[in-house]
Amino acid sequence: MAAETDKLTRVQPTQPELRREVPIWGSFMWGFADVGANTFVALGLVMAYAQGASGLVFALAGFVYILIGLAYTELASAFPLSGGGPYFTMRGLGDFWGFVSGSALVLDYTIDIALFATVSAGYLNFFLPSLLGTQIEHYTFSLGPFHGINWLWCGESLALILILVWVNIRGVRESSFVNEIIGIIVIASESSLVIFGLLFAWKPEFLLMQWKTQFPTLENFLYGASLCIISFVGLESISQAAQETKRPATVIPRTSIALIFSVFLFAVAFSTLGMGVLPWQVFAENIDSPMSVLAAAIPIIGAIAGPFIAGLGALVLFISSNTGVMGASRLSYSLSQYGLISPWFGQVHGKFRTPIRAILVFSGIAVMETILSFLTPSAMDTLANMYAFGASLGYTMVFIALIKLRFSDPYSPRPYLMPLNLKISHKHNVIRFPLLGVIGMLAIASIFAIVIWTHEIGRIAGISWIFLTFLYYAWFRRKSGYPLMKSLKRDWEKEQIEVLTSAEEYDLLEQYKVALGQKAKQERVQKSTKPTKGW
Repeated sequence: MAAETDKLTRVQPTQPELRREVPIWGSFMWGFADVGANTFVALGLVMAYAQGASGLVFALAGFVYILIGLAYTELASAFPLSGGGPYFTMRGLGDFWGFVSGSALVLDYTIDIALFATVSAGYLNFFLPSLLGTQIEHYTFSLGPFHGINWLWCGESLALILILVWVNIRGVRESSFVNEIIGIIVIASESSLVIFGLLFAWKPEFLLMQWKTQFPTLENFLYGASLCIISFVGLESISQAAQETKRPATVIPRTSIALIFSVFLFAVAFSTLGMGVLPWQVFAENIDSPMSVLAAAIPIIGAIAGPFIAGLGALVLFISSNTGVMGASRLSYSLSQYGLISPWFGQVHGKFRTPIRAILVFSGIAVMETILSFLTPSAMDTLANMYAFGASLGYTMVFIALIKLRFSDPYSPRPYLMPLNLKISHKHNVIRFPLLGVIGMLAIASIFAIVIWTHEIGRIAGISWIFLTFLYYAWFRRKSGYPLMKSLKRDWEKEQIEVLTSAEEYDLLEQYKVALGQKAKQERVQKSTKPTKGW
């Protein structure tokens, strides 16, 4: 019996913990590096399907993104650990669902690395005619049944990934510094582009004409909406960095709210600006560099803005790919600490204190995904399909976990709470039922259903990924003597106290201890009033 109990008890890690050194600006830039780059990728892909309704599609996806952001703000500030969505899911729904969520987001992060490195190289190729006198399309070859393989573009993408591996092994300080410096340039440049575009090039009558005459079919509208979710993926990055963030209960709500609305405004502004400047067909024909095409079409500054935005796109996509390396490594570090994957993945480098094995393994998966995507007719479309699958599945489970945790753990202090809550009584506690959480769950679940319905690659490859990783999960749990579908026994209360102490959130720590004291008092009262058997 004692041996069985030991198997169900989580072993506390003895290796070095991730260091808390990410300030408020670094936390914001980690998220903006990921989300802010998505418009550079999604603008052309979404317009190719959403056509004249592109602005509406970006606005609808943006609404869902706001709800996702509010959910992550609540959870990451309440539970500031590096696990992000999978940790919230595991804590609310159990080990198995935590692993499923983790599997989806590991896929998402590795695709993040591959997709954004690929598009970063695509923006760099804007300068190829000036340097070599040829277009990137000329560097192709055929291999058996595969035709049009662009070896130069693929090689550039792989080189960028290897650079990011080195940066992340060196440590979070260096990778965060990259995000912060480039992020400042990105914010200033994107703001200037929107202002100049609206002043000198935007024609509202042209936007309305495309809305009336170029409205897509329902299938294309839904396909574009499902792709548009990649414009708003990235808040997971802030929660992944929560364990390395200074004073997370204070920092995370501020950075998340600022990130939510700044990125939403940029995404809607660029889609609206684009539809009032150029036909959607132009963006669809230039999915590898849509922002450069938009900048070049602005009078007066176009000759300079086009090349500048191409360089800027390469930079911002580079740091977004960097965020993917960081997210995958920290996520796997967390999963290994909780017995969902092998502790081998959680080893921290003795000198740099970074999860070196996880960085190498999952960056290696991103390398494989990059190579395989270039064997398909469109590398970007293939990767975007997979990206949407992982994100929508993972975020659906986060909303379910948020609702469940409101009931199962009402004692943990929540520095931020999603708006619109309905007070209900549950087991002698007053629970604030999250109405927006339910709306967000239904919205992102609908997007996941659309991805399954309309994305053949996402449907086949995504489900195959979940199945293969489940086989690994089953093998590892059986080998370790852990239950397959049940959860390991964990002392969440002790862990929460340790986390709040490590984060130096002493006010929240005091609130939590008071809540636990009230909980213990309720349990004693219930036990004393329980009828004795036999009487």
